[in-house]
Formats: sequence, C-alpha cells, structure tokens
Amino acid sequence: MLRRFTVPLAAVALSLPLALLPAASASAAPADKPQVLSSWTQTSASSYNTWNSARGNQGAWAAYGFDWSTDYCSSSPDNPFGFPFQTACARHDFGYRNYKAVGTFPANKARIDSALYEDLKRVCAAYSGAKLTSCNATAWTYYHAVDIFGVAPAKAGADRASRAA
Repeated sequence: MLRRFTVPLAAVALSLPLALLPAASASAAPADKPQVLSSWTQTSASSYNTWNSARGNQGAWAAYGFDWSTDYCSSSPDNPFGFPFQTACARHDFGYRNYKAVGTFPANKARIDSALYEDLKRVCAAYSGAKLTSCNATAWTYYHAVDIFGVAPAKAGADRASRAA
C-alpha cells in the first residue's frame, strides 16, 4: 500500500537554502560612482595611474558595475611604430563606455579625448630626438582621429586580450 504525504509548501520553502531563493532586487551602484568615474578620466598622470591600478584589481570595484571591456585602439595599431599606446587606448575606451552607460557622454567626450592625448604624450616622453618627434606626431594623429570621429566605442565584449588568452 502506497501512502501519500503532503507537506505544506511553506515548510518546503523554509527548508531551502537562502542562496536558492531569488534576491529581492539588485543593489544599486555606490553613490560615489560618478566621482570615481570622473577621477579616473582626468588628463593627469595620477588619474591614469589610479585607473590603471583599479584596472589591475577590477574585482575590488565590482559593485560599481564599470564596463572594463576594450578593443584598445580600435582599427588603428595598438603599438604603432613600436610606441605602446595600448593601455592609453584601453582607458579611453573605459571613459567612452562608462559615460555612455550613464548617459553623460556628450558632456565628457572632450575631456576623455584630451586624457587620451595626454596619456599618449606621456608614452612619448620616454623617447628623445627623432623617435620623440615621431611618437608625438602619431599621438596627435590618434587624438585628432578620436576628436573628430570618436562617437561610439566598439561593441562591449570585444576585448582582444580575452580572445587572445
């Protein structure tokens, strides 16, 4: 003989681990997200260094929901003529993607583009003579291209570094 047992649904739900129950709602990003974003997209070397340090420890900033994806220098070489522009381009992508996500890109585009140019010039400062002149000319070309044509970053998730790994 088969016996049927009925258990109230509430008793079953209470016995489930809390991790299996859906969360009420996702938490919002910390209130200082706009200030952090702004501090990481200024033209100064300290802004660049702080952003680059955070980039190396993205997990610590997960609550902010930043988009760290990059296609580096897009369709231009990441290291033209051997000049390592890749990280400067990654920071530029960070600025574009994150200001677009919060809807304030137009008001910040000029500064983000200027920050790219300053980052590139800092790369060039490691050279002298003709190499310095060539690097600065290349930096100006990259800056001028984003100043005129930079309106939308490539699709998120196009991070060539993750595809290469």
